[in-house]
Amino acid sequence: MPDKKNKRHKKEKSSRHSSKASTAQDEAPSPNSINKKRTLLDTNEPSPKKQKTSHTQNEIVVNPVVTDEAVAQFRRDNLITVNVDGPDILPFINFTDAISAYPEVKTLLDGYCSNFVKPTPIQAQCWPIVLSGHDVIGIAETGSGKTLAFLIPGIVKMNSQPKKSGGRRNRKPSILVLAPTRELALQSDEVCSQAVGIDNIKSVCIAGGFDRYSQCKSVAGGVQVVFATPGRLISLIESGEIDLSEICYLVLDEADRMLDMGFEPDIKKIMGYLPENRQTVMFSATWPTEIRELASRYLTNPVKVTIGTDDLTACSRVTQIVEVVEPRRKDQKLDQLLRNYHKSRNNRILVFCLYKKEAARVEQTLLRNGWNATAIHGDMSQPQRTKAFNAFRDGSVPLLVATDVASRGLDIPNVEYVINYTFPLTIEDYIHRIGRTGRAAKTGIAHTFFTVEDKGKAGDLCRVLKEANQDVPEELEKFGPSIKRKKAHDLYGSSYNASTSSDVPQKAQRVTYDSD
Repeated sequence: MPDKKNKRHKKEKSSRHSSKASTAQDEAPSPNSINKKRTLLDTNEPSPKKQKTSHTQNEIVVNPVVTDEAVAQFRRDNLITVNVDGPDILPFINFTDAISAYPEVKTLLDGYCSNFVKPTPIQAQCWPIVLSGHDVIGIAETGSGKTLAFLIPGIVKMNSQPKKSGGRRNRKPSILVLAPTRELALQSDEVCSQAVGIDNIKSVCIAGGFDRYSQCKSVAGGVQVVFATPGRLISLIESGEIDLSEICYLVLDEADRMLDMGFEPDIKKIMGYLPENRQTVMFSATWPTEIRELASRYLTNPVKVTIGTDDLTACSRVTQIVEVVEPRRKDQKLDQLLRNYHKSRNNRILVFCLYKKEAARVEQTLLRNGWNATAIHGDMSQPQRTKAFNAFRDGSVPLLVATDVASRGLDIPNVEYVINYTFPLTIEDYIHRIGRTGRAAKTGIAHTFFTVEDKGKAGDLCRVLKEANQDVPEELEKFGPSIKRKKAHDLYGSSYNASTSSDVPQKAQRVTYDSD
């Protein structure tokens, strides 16, 4: 039992890591202290007194013991790896574990628990870690429940902050979630409204394409949670229309996608407006060098949670079919596929194109052929994109033609088929595209058109197919299982020729592709 006469620890991360701490904490009790209580109960020793926490005045009700064997089996079954510099932090295997440790979570989960039997693996492991105050890196595929994995503990942390006089706390946001696309920011905002609406949490989505005046009006009226894309957020910061000086909890959602889209300078600028004593969590589908550098720069001694592996792999529930076709025959092939895959005219099918104009043309071709289709791409206004997305999501328009703006993060249920009309620029985008089907433990089919114009990606595609135990077409293997790469220059990549390039500029120029 803790010695009541001992002084309380300061709110430092080192005190949270200490497994031998014998004093009461100002912060919420760590999962390790909770696990210690469970062990006492299991050995029939006298139950410890209920301990009050500073983030709420609720007493913690100890749940039945969760054995080390049960935790190990849970992690094996769900491919969970935890890298922590300190004592292990056990997962909340079910909702009762979370509510027992943090009673205030119950209010936030009342609506959520009615739809799900137990937390997803990323939620089960990240909730206790984030609630204990650690910075967190979460590596998991899209569709794994990451939004509530960071949102629920973030709101608990926000509610634990001392209230400011004069209502200042309600005027300045406490939680900031950065997302790479406006669709993802809007979706996360909707999840927040649905999950925590009963707790009177006000949120706002700040992104380009939406009405700026409405966003500023919402901020001025007082919001606690901000979901934002970097560009519009910087615009509001620089105009003095939003103040981030009281952010206590920062989330970088789909961090690898933000770096792919060139947002690193914007992230760096936004960081300059945030307090240093914030808690930061970062979620990503991959763990490349760029993400590691980002984590080392902005996170403090983070705990890394990996669901699966660090490498991006194709979902095993998706059957991948690759068809080598001539470029001019793709429209005909697409129509034939839809006659087979879309006989009911009701099931959802997602058709991916590479460029905006290509997506618009394919949409018009489908409409002329009598298919009920819509599209999402960068040449559309945000109201048009939102209307198309909602129509596809509710099933009123079951065919959606989209660029890679729809390949990451968006929650589109019951997509039975994904058709890659044009192969993407990278193999990572291919994996994210086909991950739009086979979600929520369901199966799906991804059918890909591959042309001679894509032969440079044949080696990577063969590798992905073999790793997923999928059939590799002979026509695809003829392009070569591996592609010999030229020696790359730091600025110019493989296009650099050392024998002819004598005048090299000191700074590379940023190039924007017409893909969104």
